[in-house]
Amino acid sequence: MQKNYYQPAAETMQVDDIKKLQEEKLIKQVKYVYDNVKYYRDLMDEKGVKPEDIQCLADISKLPFLTKDDLREAYPYGMLATDLKNCVRIQSTSGTTGKRVVAFYTQNDIDMWEECCARAIVAAGGSNEDVVQVCYGYGLFTGGPGLNGGSHKVGSLTLPMSSGNTNRQIQFMMDLNATILCCTPSYAAYIGESLKEQGYKPEDNKLKAGIFGAEPWTEEMRRDIEKSLGIKAYDIYGLTETSGPGVSFECEEQTGMHINEDHFYAEIIDPETGEVLPEGSKGELVFTSLDKEAFPLLRYRTRDITILTREKCSCGRTFIKMKKPMGRSDDMMIIRGVNVFPSQIEAVLLNKGYAPNYQILVDRVNNTDTFEILVEMLPEDFSDTPKVITKKEKQLQAAMKEMLGINPTIRLVAPKSIARSEGKAVRVIDNRKKIGINV
Repeated sequence: MQKNYYQPAAETMQVDDIKKLQEEKLIKQVKYVYDNVKYYRDLMDEKGVKPEDIQCLADISKLPFLTKDDLREAYPYGMLATDLKNCVRIQSTSGTTGKRVVAFYTQNDIDMWEECCARAIVAAGGSNEDVVQVCYGYGLFTGGPGLNGGSHKVGSLTLPMSSGNTNRQIQFMMDLNATILCCTPSYAAYIGESLKEQGYKPEDNKLKAGIFGAEPWTEEMRRDIEKSLGIKAYDIYGLTETSGPGVSFECEEQTGMHINEDHFYAEIIDPETGEVLPEGSKGELVFTSLDKEAFPLLRYRTRDITILTREKCSCGRTFIKMKKPMGRSDDMMIIRGVNVFPSQIEAVLLNKGYAPNYQILVDRVNNTDTFEILVEMLPEDFSDTPKVITKKEKQLQAAMKEMLGINPTIRLVAPKSIARSEGKAVRVIDNRKKIGINV
């Protein structure tokens, strides 16, 4: 099997050498942050920790955590670690749940981020002979700029399409023979659906791979996308707070995403106690940026629930892997006392042959949670006969109860009746939040 690496010396480094490099960078970074970021220095002082207390990787547990609330409190310049004149760009989170988080970048930060994205593209089979169509949003959102820069590093012809205007996306994809598609998985599914509606078969396009991230997706959805587009679909992970996409990425083995450990140190903690858990444990993912200059975060709680493993990978990379996030510690829904993740619902739908076009509605009526799932029927299965629809709804409800341990109301709706997304799909509408219920 041919190995595809963008930076082979780093990506295949011996594990002992990785840890030694991380330790050297961590010690240096803690002092840099302490000296230059008053907000974090105050947190360390409050905990009684000084930079000289950090002498090895295990000592990282002495440091305080950072959360998104901290970043919002420090907005806009409170976490900046260098003079503003040294910064060349900002990126920002969506701000859909509160004040935006603004991340700053020096040119070195940009170069590091784009190199991480280039590693992901090469791991997906990309080279300077490929045409990379980037359908992530551009602007403040990190998806478009990150993969755009990574594609440039690789030397691929880059189509900076951004999101939206699906007819134009398809026109350029077909006319310019795009070979790698980069977007959210929900938009990839929509493109596949649109291609079929326009009479195209999977073999009619030149795509060979897709790099999809920015929202949760299941293995069932992966296979559905691969079938509809005739590609191999690769996962990519990142968050604005640490740089953007490219913090980790999948190789051809597709058994988890390799974390770029020369730039990021990962931990798994108990989300309730903050205790560091051993490798192989399921818990909350925490990241430390080891060499960022403008916006270096130490022990940032991502709220993503996953597992880290260093099992040997056939691709030859030695970076530790993170499993596909299994949900989030802060967007998990508690309905009638039961923990529910949208990814569980999507898995049931896809296993039962439905497309991943659905919406979850949660409310509180007479002090009792209501739980309804709207699911689009496929055009070939559509029926306006109430008896047929009711039977299918009951079958799907039984499958959901088996998966979730709770009975939702299932409502099958007509094809195309749920609004499509060209960015992140809006899967959950939880009206309990409007009346101040902590969910």
